[in-house]
Amino acid sequence: MKVEDAPPPGWYPDPEGYSRLRWWEGTDWSDRFRAPPTPSEFDLQGQTYGYVEDQPAARSIYEQRPSSSMTRGESDAIVNQVRMAAREEAERAATMFGQQARAAARNVTPLITEYTNKVIKWIRILSVVAILLLIGWVAFQIFAQVSLFEWLGVRVDDLTVNSGLVLRSP
Repeated sequence: MKVEDAPPPGWYPDPEGYSRLRWWEGTDWSDRFRAPPTPSEFDLQGQTYGYVEDQPAARSIYEQRPSSSMTRGESDAIVNQVRMAAREEAERAATMFGQQARAAARNVTPLITEYTNKVIKWIRILSVVAILLLIGWVAFQIFAQVSLFEWLGVRVDDLTVNSGLVLRSP
């Protein structure tokens, strides 16, 4: 049963207990309850219960005939129609929600991958810089040691030649 085919808003037998009436809003049960009208209440009002002045189409079964003419089977049929309409609407909503959730999941990248990619990028950059610094340090050490020893050798040679000292071997 479609929502459009659901019974109009009005007072119907409560599906949870047949000794009272419950207001059907057209799509769902409300939390409003009342006792079924008595024949004297029908006579005193001059109109039937459940009539909504600004919505003349919203009339319940109690507006169409007295409560004594409704059988338990008829009220069970109405309750079953309402339940089926509610189930179909819930299934339709669940299907729509599932489709939207799947579409959203496809379009969203987890934040952990975004941050992981940034961290890996920075680790690579730092490792390249560290390797270049290590190569530069090793090259400087080799050059500096050779230069230092050459400078010392030249200085020692200059000292010995200029001072007139000659080192003789025994």
